[in-house]
Amino acid sequence: MQYSSILPDVINIADEASEKVLHIYQSDFKVSYKEDRSPITAADLASHEIIVKGLRNLSRDIPILSEEGADVPWEERKKWRRFWLIDPIDGTRDFTQRTGEFTVNIAMIEDGEPVMGVVTAPALKEAFWGVKGEGAYSRDRTGRVRRIRTAEPKETLRVVASKNHLNDETRAFIESLGAHETVQAGSSLKFCRIAEGHADIYPRMGPTSEWDTAAAHAILLAAGGKVQTPEGESLTYGKENILNPYFIAAGNWYF
Repeated sequence: MQYSSILPDVINIADEASEKVLHIYQSDFKVSYKEDRSPITAADLASHEIIVKGLRNLSRDIPILSEEGADVPWEERKKWRRFWLIDPIDGTRDFTQRTGEFTVNIAMIEDGEPVMGVVTAPALKEAFWGVKGEGAYSRDRTGRVRRIRTAEPKETLRVVASKNHLNDETRAFIESLGAHETVQAGSSLKFCRIAEGHADIYPRMGPTSEWDTAAAHAILLAAGGKVQTPEGESLTYGKENILNPYFIAAGNWYF
């Protein structure tokens, strides 16, 4: 499948979802909570509906797994060689706290690997995308598009970490890196900051789900980076348990 041929359509779908999300973000929205006490808003659901409708119009034969979709039994999912993996809003806490650091995420998974990803940041008016073997790109708030690559680190590492999930294990790993400075970023933007060369490494020694990371993982891979477990194994998708292991995202210099 030539992913570059459908990439413009996927970007358009993400942009349409972003416009709706931003409209709700700028309104007096209400926050509800799921059974696990994670927040959800009308923006999550609206984004989900727009993306699913758009992707089904684009490729009816490719299944879709979404954070806000119905649970798909493992007996069905394990047959999927290729599927869309979406997070309608990653960083709902950032959305509810109005930090602007939330994203819309669409990924294509093939044989367990994220081969294409699109990430938009509606409030920041930024977008990122990448295709395996074809490079990664960003679009700034002026609409300018440029190719992005990971950067070789300088003496002081630029570490990006989750301000909402910074636990003792992550702090210990960061301290083990030596001289460093912290780059603040929310949601899947942490991967994107590395992909565009504005940060060097993102350690996550805590739980995440496959839809939290897939799209930005694809972009980082296309930009010359990697995502691996502390044991050196690649982060894979389409597992029976959708939770990710601990991981480290960085440019190839680290691995």
